[in-house]
Order: sequence, then structure tokens, then C-alpha cells
Amino acid sequence: MPPPPHTTDEGLGPARAGLLVLAVAVFAAVTTELVPVGLLPQISSAFDVSTSVTGLLVSAYAVMVTVLSVPLALATGRLPRKPVLLVTIGGYVVSNVVAAAAPTFAVLAAARVVGGVTHALFFSVCIGYAARLVPATQTGRAMALASVGVSGGLVLGVPLSTALGEALGWRAAFATLAVLVGLVLALATVVLPPVEGARDNAPPHPGRRRDLAGVVVANGLTYFGTYVLYTYVSILLLGSGVSQRWVAPTLLLFGVCGLIGLRAAAAQLDHRPRSAAILVPVLMAAGAGAVALAYPHSAPVVVAGMVWLAAFGPAASLYQSASIRTRASAPETAGAWINASSNAGIAGGAAVGGVVMAESGITWVAWTSAAIVLGAGVLALLSVSAFPSETRRAGPDPQET
Repeated sequence: MPPPPHTTDEGLGPARAGLLVLAVAVFAAVTTELVPVGLLPQISSAFDVSTSVTGLLVSAYAVMVTVLSVPLALATGRLPRKPVLLVTIGGYVVSNVVAAAAPTFAVLAAARVVGGVTHALFFSVCIGYAARLVPATQTGRAMALASVGVSGGLVLGVPLSTALGEALGWRAAFATLAVLVGLVLALATVVLPPVEGARDNAPPHPGRRRDLAGVVVANGLTYFGTYVLYTYVSILLLGSGVSQRWVAPTLLLFGVCGLIGLRAAAAQLDHRPRSAAILVPVLMAAGAGAVALAYPHSAPVVVAGMVWLAAFGPAASLYQSASIRTRASAPETAGAWINASSNAGIAGGAAVGGVVMAESGITWVAWTSAAIVLGAGVLALLSVSAFPSETRRAGPDPQET
């Protein structure tokens, strides 16, 4: 296969354009996954179903991603990456078009099934694609740029699609998103260079499978602990005295903090990967613990929340790049495990947070979040091989696997 685009120590060079396209694609993917969250009451009313049933449009989506990510990555791993990526982006177009026109709730659910299958494959392909555009020593920076779309989807995509749904109806939100993804598909077709799939997915030695397992578990713990609390962040804010009209702006502020955290940590993901793997969850745990201590006073809760979610900003890039650096598998397979464990953590965290809140209240939800996320930091501290002090430079680059 052709070598990755030339990069320099000062920047990502020509690879930056492709990575920006991937970031926009990730933005559209995250928005597609979460767009029903702000539209549940409208969808429920339109089809005369309960909000709990309508909520399955989100939770079932996450379960499908958890179950299908690795099998689909393995099944498509040897195919040329660009056609596979374009097919997945096209899958989002189909999902959103069908959702916008759905005459019944069953058809809408089927559209979300298409989206879930697409999502299961898209992120593994996208992670591998970003890794193959740059040398191994630039993996962290590449992941940080591509992952801007995750925070962008949370900060802008979901609030804007919700506002559009409130103004023009939920179908308009899905239709607009379909147009956006169609534009992304055209852009990816023109801008992204072709890259090949994996030629050999076998690990260089068995120990690296353990390294990958350590990274995947740390990622799962981080997302699990985060969504124990983040799932109920609106309840946290309202309970601390933030008025209803300030909840959305506060969530936007939290999202901006995540982007700032990602930007601040981007270079360290390559130069000090072990320090980043320890510091990110420790700061998150400190922020969640500060939320517990500050509750129910609104100002300190918001400040603590800013620290907590600023630290979470680089988490996706951190674990994606760490999984690839283990070289236990092709980048796409490593990305699939990260994708699966993230969604498992999101689903599990929401469930556990709900139980803790019902039994002990929101303060203990925050303490539970802090304890679980801290476990990821302890795991990184103990897993010297999985989270090395320096980027491995010996051996082939991941894109040459």
C-alpha cells in the first residue's frame, strides 16, 4: 500500500485535510446516534407510545454497537478502507431518511437498526483510517483531531437538532441530518485518499493481547464511570439550583470545556502517553468527587463539572491511540474493541446510576462515578506495558499491519 501522507513534527501536514473530513463524519455519526434524546416527547406523542418505549431508540442502538463492533470489524478488515467507510456513511444517510419519513414506530425502529449496524462498523473503520493516514508517532494527534467530532456532536449537534425539532418538528431534524450526512459522504469521496485493509491481523506476540485488554477495560471503566453521572447531569443541575432555562447553556459550557481539554491534551497523547492515561481519569475522578462535595450549591457544582468534563474531553483519543499502539491487532479491530467497550460503559453506567440515585440520591451517584473512573487510572498505573512512558517507535507502523 502507499505510505501515509508526509507529516512533520510541527504538524500533521497533508494528512490534516483527511482527518478534518473524518472529524466531520464523526460529528454526523454522534449526532445521528443521539438525535432522539431531545426529541423523545415529540416522537412518543406522534406514534402514541410511552417515553420508555421510545427510549429504546437510543438504548437498543448502543446495545447493537456493543455486540456488532468487533464481528463487523473482523469480517471487513481486509477490504480497502475507503469503500467500506463510504458505505458506512451512506448507511447513516439511509437511516436518517427512513426515520424522517417513517409512517409507523416500527419503521422508525427499523431505521435505527440500520443506524446501529452502521455505527458498529463506522467507528472502527474511522479509527483505523485516521491511524493509517499518519506515522505511529503521530497517532495521538490524529485521534485527537478526528475525535473533535465526538465533542462537537455533543456540544452542537444534539442541541441544534433538538432546537430544530422543536421549531419544525422531529421529522425535520432527521431530514436535515440526512442532508448533512449526504454532504459528508460527497466530501469524503473527494478528499480522502484510499488506504488498504489489514494484510495480517495476527499479534506480534501474545503479551500484546493482554495490553489491548488492559486498554479496553480502562476505556470501559472510564465510560462506565462517566455515564453513571453524566446520564443524570440535568437532574444534578436542577437539584443544585440551576434554573431550567440555564440547563442547556450549562451543558453547552461543559461541552466547550471538553473541547478545551481535548485541545490541551492532544500533544501529550503522543509524547507522554502513560502520564496522560493516569492523569485523565484521576482528574475526572477529582472533578466528580468535587461535584459530590459541592452539591447542592450551584456555582461550585458547575465549576466542578467543568473540571470533570474538561478532563473527559481527551478520553476517546487517549484510549483509541493507546489501543492502536499495543499492536495487538489491526487498527480497525482495536478501534472496534474501543467502540464496543465505550457503548457497553454508556449503557451500564446509565443503569447503575439510576439504581444508585433511586437508593441513595445524586450525591452518591457522583461518588460512585468518581470511584469507578479512578479505577481506570489505577489500571493505567499498574499496566506499564499497555500504557508505556513513550510512544513505541520500533517495528512497523499500524497502517503497515
